[in-house]
Amino acid sequence: MQFGVFSVSDITRDPVSGETPSEAERIDAVVRIAQKTEEVGLDVFAIGEHHNPPFFSSSPTTLLASVAATTKRLIVSTATTLITTNDPVRIAEEYALLQHLAKGRVDLMLGRGNTGPVYPWFGQDIRESLPLALENYNLLHRLWREDVVDWQGKYRTPLQGFTSVPRPLDDVPPFVWHGSIRTPEIAEQAAYYGDGFFANHIFWPKEHFMRLVRFYRQRYAHHGHGSEKQAIVGLGGQAYIAQRSQDAIREFRPYFNEAPVYGHGPSLEDFMEGTPLSVGSPQEVIDKTLTFREHFGDYQRQLFLIDHAGLPLKTVLNQLELLGGEVVPVLRKELAAKREARVPDAPTHADRVEAKYGDQPPRQPRPNANRGDNVTGGSPYQDSDSQAAYPAL
Repeated sequence: MQFGVFSVSDITRDPVSGETPSEAERIDAVVRIAQKTEEVGLDVFAIGEHHNPPFFSSSPTTLLASVAATTKRLIVSTATTLITTNDPVRIAEEYALLQHLAKGRVDLMLGRGNTGPVYPWFGQDIRESLPLALENYNLLHRLWREDVVDWQGKYRTPLQGFTSVPRPLDDVPPFVWHGSIRTPEIAEQAAYYGDGFFANHIFWPKEHFMRLVRFYRQRYAHHGHGSEKQAIVGLGGQAYIAQRSQDAIREFRPYFNEAPVYGHGPSLEDFMEGTPLSVGSPQEVIDKTLTFREHFGDYQRQLFLIDHAGLPLKTVLNQLELLGGEVVPVLRKELAAKREARVPDAPTHADRVEAKYGDQPPRQPRPNANRGDNVTGGSPYQDSDSQAAYPAL
């Protein structure tokens, strides 16, 4: 079972101090949060992708490369990588390079995002978002598994003899989670490929996500990847922790009341009752998180959102101390004791390399430029002009 935190990279006014951090301050703070995540013994740090204020994380791979360079065992991931408005060729290249730099400590979560205007900003039509997501991932999946790809689809130019570089580390692509809050087609996509499914599990009642996870498990088994219990599931969550419950509620209330995503709506108490939000003592957060297994079955990854709504860095680092020191160790023990037999662990690069190669050394691809024409996008020697212009081909 992997535990970690994720950030949506919001730059939000602190309603207590009245201060709003600069972009530079918030970027530095998130890197410090990621480093602290490893220091307190957690497994994963993930960052979202946004291209509009008040967020800063327009280039997750750049930030995660920095985090990977300053940590030793932390898995760096995303929450989410936009499969709709990013070119799948660029995703293949950027995350394979990050995988090399992180020595395999990387995976990613794909999703369509929740910001409508991002589609025209990148030349796409939001009305095509679902088929675009399905087609783009089909291409990305092939780019990571085939050294030379011929491909033609609806939403981008064709590829002829194309090799995405660098090739995945050890010829094993980064593990992919598919994130969704409402779309069964995305759960079906995750199941079809045998990938992981990540249920955001933050804003809506558990019953909504239970249906999606149940559907994903059924389809995972249908496509022959294993039993329903062997499907790879991740969950989100929100927490604010203090040693005493009343202190946690008192401290978090002003941030909740003014938060852009749920402020000025339901009361904190109503939101805690109806959603996975946990605000309380370490034991209360433990107790509520343990109910997730009752609702979703054994699962592989739990990520908490703890740095949003204007919470200052000092407070977030203290939250990590409590999460890593008092909450997660108990959750690890309790969930391990309840775990059913044959439920797989969360995928890691090392485990997937071993599953593919056993005791043999992994393949290290060395792409040959002569296998395809990556200069013109066409086939080598397709006409005399291209042969004259590029005689090395």
